[in-house]
Amino acid sequence: MILSLLVSVASSQEQNLGITHYLFPEFTKGVVLMKTGLKNETLLNFNSLTEEMIFEDKGVKLALDQLNQVDTVYIGGRKFIPVNGRILELILHSPYDLYADHKCKVKDPGTPSGYGGTSQTAATTTYSMILSKGQAYELKLPEAIETNPYVEYWLKKDGKLSKFTSMNQLSKIFEDKSVEYKKYTKEHRVSYNKQQSLIDLIRFLSSK
Repeated sequence: MILSLLVSVASSQEQNLGITHYLFPEFTKGVVLMKTGLKNETLLNFNSLTEEMIFEDKGVKLALDQLNQVDTVYIGGRKFIPVNGRILELILHSPYDLYADHKCKVKDPGTPSGYGGTSQTAATTTYSMILSKGQAYELKLPEAIETNPYVEYWLKKDGKLSKFTSMNQLSKIFEDKSVEYKKYTKEHRVSYNKQQSLIDLIRFLSSK
């Protein structure tokens, strides 16, 4: 049973709007496919702040555990794969697999200080604070907490998994196809911040 692979992290009866640290706006029915072939249907969402796949049942939130036994998680037509102890979204399956690593930063706006300014001396404790209070697993964080979701990427090429956080880093992964890479990125204005343009670039290079 899937419950044997889950650990309880928090519980909540509230269904709040304004979700910014979860990948999906609400918990959605999905499928957890085990390496044994067993399929478990459940309500799922990805917590970008704690970087965990979260399961919900009757208001109780649980995180997928023992990821080495999980093959694939399916949510709304999207695929999530356990890779080296973390869960990455497979956004392109080709000779070069492209993965999205969903993350989220938190920022404490600070406390009032003199002359109308603010102090952010407590900002470094924000993450541990919302974790200790279980707030990281709520659908909505306290209004004072600002969130900044972002994505990093991983590419599997020739059996090697490489992380890149800029177009310059990606170009180094494709040094063997530098001519094609430079020509395509210039003509199509590929941007690291535009996921579809990255997908199109990798798809193009995989055909060469």
